Amino acid sequence: MKVIRRIEEIVEITRKIKADGYSLGMVPTMGCLHEGHKSLIKKAVDNNDKVVVSVFVNPTQFGPDEDYESYPRTLEADAKLCEEIGADYIFHPEPEEMYPEGYSTFVVPSEKMTNILCGITRPGHFRGVCTVLTKLFNIIRPDRAYFGEKDIQQLAIVKRMVTDFNFGIDIIACPIVREDDGLAKSSRNTYLNAEERQAATVLRRSILEGKKLIDSGVLIKEDVLKTIKSVIESEKLARIDYVEIIDFDTFDQVDLIKDNTLIAMAVYIGKTRLIDNMIINL
Repeated sequence: MKVIRRIEEIVEITRKIKADGYSLGMVPTMGCLHEGHKSLIKKAVDNNDKVVVSVFVNPTQFGPDEDYESYPRTLEADAKLCEEIGADYIFHPEPEEMYPEGYSTFVVPSEKMTNILCGITRPGHFRGVCTVLTKLFNIIRPDRAYFGEKDIQQLAIVKRMVTDFNFGIDIIACPIVREDDGLAKSSRNTYLNAEERQAATVLRRSILEGKKLIDSGVLIKEDVLKTIKSVIESEKLARIDYVEIIDFDTFDQVDLIKDNTLIAMAVYIGKTRLIDNMIINL
């Protein structure tokens, strides 16, 4: 397993992989790899002849008051994990390699898909995500790319972008990996102290309460939202960024819950912003 830092080097490697007739999988990450990432990499290894894991903390998807500088960087541990699972390469460029002086081109996704959920309080975030993924897809040119369903809005936007731009890449969605108590695995979980870590379980608990209500026959969105929010608000360390129930296919608002309805939330536990979701099928 090799760590590659230069674009020209990974281009040479991946073009040879494709020229030799091998299938190529890619797992885009920002590093600080955990069990969720591990499941993506394992699936990529199982499904492809060769696998590249990108480890790049992308500055263009962070807002001015967000945690770019403090975001955990653990390349040595990440490399060990990738090697153990069977990945072939880590692509780990410096920001100056991806965005050299004079860089000025960005990919802006549909406002309909970004002026909602995480896009409301993180303006420009998905522009940064789509820009860096466009670059990575062009550099590595994988057959398949693997994304977790925890970042459900990102997954939907990336699928749309890949279709619209005819990248010819299969986007593989992988289930959320959770701790034993239901908390979704996240690199930002490392920010939580012991009390906050316990409080963070309220995200999953609130979604499950909403699901229980839906299963009992309550399909009015506002009634389900009220229940979910009340569970979150009962936790003193929690502060709601958003809780939404929308049509997952179209991102349209709904009045009644139906098949393929998305429950999504972002909640601050102390200073740490966490996300979770569930797709409802009746």
